[in-house]
Amino acid sequence: MFDFVRKHTKVMQFMLFLLIVPSFVLFGLQGYNRYKEKGEPVARVDGQDILQGDWDDAHKREIERFRQSMPTVDPKLLDSPEARYATLERIVRDRVLLAASMQSKLVTGDTQLARELQNNQAIAALRGPDGKLDMERYRQLVGAQGMTPEMFENQVRNDLSTRQVLAGVGGTSFGTAAVASTALNAFFEKRDVQVAMFAAPAFASKVNPADADLEAFYKQNAAMFQAPEEASIDYVVLDLDTVMKGITIGESDLKTYYEQNAKRLGAQEERRASHILIAAPKSAAAAERDKARAKAQELLAAVKKAPDSFAELAKKNSQDPGSAANGGDLDFFARGAMTKPFEDAAFALQKGEVSNVVESEFGYHIIRVTDIKLPKQRSFEEMKPELEVELKKQQAQRKFAEAADVFNNGVYEQADSLKPIADKLKLELRSASNVSRTPTPGAKGPLANPKFLTALFSPDSVEKKRNTEAVETAPNQLVSGRIARYTPARTLPFAEVKDKVRERYVATRGAELARKEGIAKLAAWKANAAAAELPAAVTVSREEAQKHPPGLVEAALRADPATLPAFVGVDLGAQGYAVVKVDKVLPRQPSTPDLAKQEVQQYARAWGAAENMAYYNMLKDRFKTQIKVAKPAAQASDSAVARP
Repeated sequence: MFDFVRKHTKVMQFMLFLLIVPSFVLFGLQGYNRYKEKGEPVARVDGQDILQGDWDDAHKREIERFRQSMPTVDPKLLDSPEARYATLERIVRDRVLLAASMQSKLVTGDTQLARELQNNQAIAALRGPDGKLDMERYRQLVGAQGMTPEMFENQVRNDLSTRQVLAGVGGTSFGTAAVASTALNAFFEKRDVQVAMFAAPAFASKVNPADADLEAFYKQNAAMFQAPEEASIDYVVLDLDTVMKGITIGESDLKTYYEQNAKRLGAQEERRASHILIAAPKSAAAAERDKARAKAQELLAAVKKAPDSFAELAKKNSQDPGSAANGGDLDFFARGAMTKPFEDAAFALQKGEVSNVVESEFGYHIIRVTDIKLPKQRSFEEMKPELEVELKKQQAQRKFAEAADVFNNGVYEQADSLKPIADKLKLELRSASNVSRTPTPGAKGPLANPKFLTALFSPDSVEKKRNTEAVETAPNQLVSGRIARYTPARTLPFAEVKDKVRERYVATRGAELARKEGIAKLAAWKANAAAAELPAAVTVSREEAQKHPPGLVEAALRADPATLPAFVGVDLGAQGYAVVKVDKVLPRQPSTPDLAKQEVQQYARAWGAAENMAYYNMLKDRFKTQIKVAKPAAQASDSAVARP
């Protein structure tokens, strides 16, 4: 074989050329690095991996959607470990439901897709008076989400198909009044209890450890007294602000931009309106919505009969708690501040005019426009500073992509220093000390970003002192860092932490003594209830805990009502121990007919959600679902809730 290769070198070179070059032509160099660039698998569903890059991209889209829906809120609020993990769970949920829909052959036809797109308010706004869709604006709309129209429509198809997976479970759920009442009465009932607390701090004075005790405790619990690993680092940040500093806008360009965009950039027209709302959420039954619509029609007839009575009718009948007391007045608002059906109706009216009944997701509105504030066109000189900022931002957005490529390549190609890329892009070379794997209290920017810190403490960075890859820590922000000095985690000397050891020892032994005393009292009082030394009774419930720990209240409410009065012991961990005497059950006050009806509906929805969750968990097992990333400790509840 090797003789053949040596004798036919040119033939082998030609064969390799035929095999390798077409694949580069078809897929490009990036295709070979795509898997690596996407990172390691973070989850697996039905044999398919979800990669780190998929997770990062999805979370970036989540932040962008959040930013668009709530422009005034800092999107960095969503960049916490808990928020990122919730995004991963949503990806997993979508993959599980998609796998289930494919297995069950649940498909979405063209007619159903068209109906869904027609009901999409954002797309409906792109239709002209003739009903024809403005395709260019449609492409821009979906392009802002990083998709083509075909990709968007395929996503909608998948969403509709996956909805069918859970619709057969949650959609058939129901709750009778008797069942709902039994469950709710048990959940909201109250109990009279007497509580004897054996608090750990009260026993601390009885703990007098010798040095030998402290040293033994120190050796048994060495992990409590460790100094975490830390590093001194250098890092550079590439963001839009950095790119903007190098951009200069000419006067002529500013004037041209002003002439082309003056109307758009000027102040917005504002309307002042009052409304009467008859509440009827989309989730309400059809009969309820019909009743609400009829009520709104009656009020509209009254308004048209006596227009000056609008404020009085709003005070008496509007179900909007924020405006009813003010005669329905909503003050001035511009476009984008109200739900779209309401906004369209308000901006179609003249001053003093009253709308017909307008349906929104909140119910039925009657709208009266009371004032119109027309915008005043500002001069070029007035708008010049903000025009310059906007143009710089636009150019920076375009140049950022080029700079990002240079940044990515630079930190990789010269991996032993950040100075070359800092000099090339005119970036500030920053430094920080006492950096650890988890963000320290008060840390900001990249030093508070878990993704950057993970890259910084990777084996390649720690052992070889190489630059990290370019890490996206926020929209339009890339960071790379390198470790200048690394100190591994170590157990601190006993002499250095002796006071802390004593504090931990006393707290631990105090809790043990409290528990021992509480258990002894519980046994004695069960044997002789008359000897129990207890404070006056208080009434507790899940809604009114009377400052008692949740575990204590839960234990009291779970005591068998057939055996009352009864003693219950509750281990409160580091807080100590409690003995609870449950004296009697106080039945829940009966609800009004209207409230009872709402409670049955809420119970049915909650039961449906529980059935959906149980079915979803079964699907996760069926499709061998794994999440390979640890859930953040601060996140106590499971956020992967299956929604219909």
